[in-house]
Amino acid sequence: MVASSRGVEYKTYYHRHLPHYQPPEATYHVVFRLAGSLPAEVIERLRIEREAEDKRIAGFKDEARKREQWREHQVTYFEKFEALLDSAATGPRWLSEGRIAGIVAESLRYRDTKQYELLAYTIMPNHVHMVLSLLYKPKKESVGRRVSSTYTLTTVLENLKWYTALQSNRLLARRGAFWQHESYDHVHPVR
Repeated sequence: MVASSRGVEYKTYYHRHLPHYQPPEATYHVVFRLAGSLPAEVIERLRIEREAEDKRIAGFKDEARKREQWREHQVTYFEKFEALLDSAATGPRWLSEGRIAGIVAESLRYRDTKQYELLAYTIMPNHVHMVLSLLYKPKKESVGRRVSSTYTLTTVLENLKWYTALQSNRLLARRGAFWQHESYDHVHPVR
């Protein structure tokens, strides 16, 4: 789905391993985790369960019921994912080291009020939660008028993860993937 906000077009929905719905002017709950924090067989089991439930929900004729079931499915999936991360007995736990967690926390706060409004975050031993609302970024003048667009969640996370991985790997004297490539994000309900 392509949407337009203030004259700028961007993709609000895309799918890699997980579906991503990223409308502008939304509040997001994002979870990103260390590479290798969950075993491949666990991830595969989750994928199979998610796809089976997606297929079941797609079969509903009633659109209102379909939306309700989809929301419930997202919550259930997230709760399973979170429980697995919290109970993970294997994989890296570098974020439990104060200096590494400090790099991540400083980077999250640095981008606050520049790219997003950071509403909350927590750093766990193998993953990070953050709740944020994207901000508008000024663009160069276009034919005598200022144009702005929303930062994209994907770009914000790519930059954040790149920088923190670089700094953390230096401190840990290691090379290789630090963060899992794909993050889990969902639009946080407004209450």
